[in-house]
Amino acid sequence: MAQDYHHGVRVVEISGGTRPIRTVATAVIGLVATAPDAAPGVAASALVDFAAANADVTYTAVDTGTAGNQIRIRYVDPGAADQLLAVTVSAKSITVSLGTDVDGAIVTTASEIVAAIAASTEAAALVTAALPAGSTGTGVVGPVGYTNLTGGENEPFPIGTETLVTDLYAAQGDAGEEGTLARSLDAIVDQTKAMVVVVRVAEGQTPEETKANIIGGVDPLTGKKTGMQALLAAEQAFGVKPRVLGVPEYDDVDVASELIGIAQKLRGFAYVSAHGCATKEEAAMYRENFGAREAMVIWPDFTGFDTATSSTRTFPAVARALGLRAKLDNQIGWHKTLSNVAVNGVTGISADVFWDLQDPNTDAGYLNSHEVTTLINRGGYRFWGSRTCSIDPLFAFENYTRSAQVIADTIAEAHLWAVDKPMHPSLVKDIVEGINAKFREWIRLGYLLGGSAWFDAEINTPEVLKAGKLYIDYDYTPVPPLENLMLRQRITDRYLVDFADRVAAA
Repeated sequence: MAQDYHHGVRVVEISGGTRPIRTVATAVIGLVATAPDAAPGVAASALVDFAAANADVTYTAVDTGTAGNQIRIRYVDPGAADQLLAVTVSAKSITVSLGTDVDGAIVTTASEIVAAIAASTEAAALVTAALPAGSTGTGVVGPVGYTNLTGGENEPFPIGTETLVTDLYAAQGDAGEEGTLARSLDAIVDQTKAMVVVVRVAEGQTPEETKANIIGGVDPLTGKKTGMQALLAAEQAFGVKPRVLGVPEYDDVDVASELIGIAQKLRGFAYVSAHGCATKEEAAMYRENFGAREAMVIWPDFTGFDTATSSTRTFPAVARALGLRAKLDNQIGWHKTLSNVAVNGVTGISADVFWDLQDPNTDAGYLNSHEVTTLINRGGYRFWGSRTCSIDPLFAFENYTRSAQVIADTIAEAHLWAVDKPMHPSLVKDIVEGINAKFREWIRLGYLLGGSAWFDAEINTPEVLKAGKLYIDYDYTPVPPLENLMLRQRITDRYLVDFADRVAAA
């Protein structure tokens, strides 16, 4: 208990008032892809060498990655006669006690050390020992202090786990040429620079096995999430939450359904293709497989020149959608839909889509009326359509869903500071005023048409407040996209009434 008596001055700090609210990051892409020839990890290594010929030994870490850089090895003189060669391990330190003769002289050769390391279960679990090329291993070694293994590098895209990519150009160099990872990264970087959480999965012997790897699950031995489930672990691993999700080229109905479930858990948005559909009618029927507000179906795909194959090939539209969505979030905002923005890095569309700006009875109009976003070419290739798979009109548009997600996460995450504070009226006032200040900011920036927060006395009864609960209500109005511009044209003769007067005036 604080002492009551004090002859002097004391200052009690009261940290009241509203807190600034920071909008959550929205332009973080979650990408699940394959890359059979991605760059491998590098194993750490070290050479323990001597002036004497044929006495050198090369050590290489068993496991690739930076963990191997923690391994070290030394040779010690036992300081006694007639000692046998022995290998001991403590954590990641390997000690080789050299053998001696009856006079106490060291007699251990390099080849004997190689054999001793291989025979030691603990040492062999850490390193392999080998003679350099051309060495006979007959040279006698001597004592040497700890030598650290160096040069170990982690695999840039380990199988089945999440990896944060902040440099897309460097990542492309590590992604190889096979599989979907390199192509997807290229599609994204054509649009913008963005943070990408990559989950690389192994290609199976069959399409079904690959699909199982993509969908993933939880490793029963380690409890680690695998496949697309690893996207759920990204926030704890990297401090960022992927909100723009896609599995380009593999997003059939099974994969897409699982991805939408991941999007709902992350309060993100999934872009999926009308996989395997050859016609607009098939694409419209494919869209009926989904009913979530967190998804948009896209048909058909783009085409473009592929430098890896030196030929024109189909480019998955979903990969471009991921990059363009991140670009719009960064440059305009989450209130702008994907539709009617030029897409970079493509030269064609994989199927014929008839579109006319003034005619609703077109292929594009048919697809859009069935909530399928399509592709057009007018002043550049563009996505055309803003609809989600929701049957609820409140979330018919992509930006309606994303506005709801961003507002919910921003307001909730911004009030961690308030949890467990004494619930005085001043605390409630600070919370309400802070939320309203954020709404005013969003309204001024054009992200919302309106929004406000308030304290409702009817629901916040004394019993509710006594239980430590507090309800703060707020509402908002998202910005609707101008999907259907109606221009009303009239013909009239009223401008002929004063024709004679105008002739005379001329």
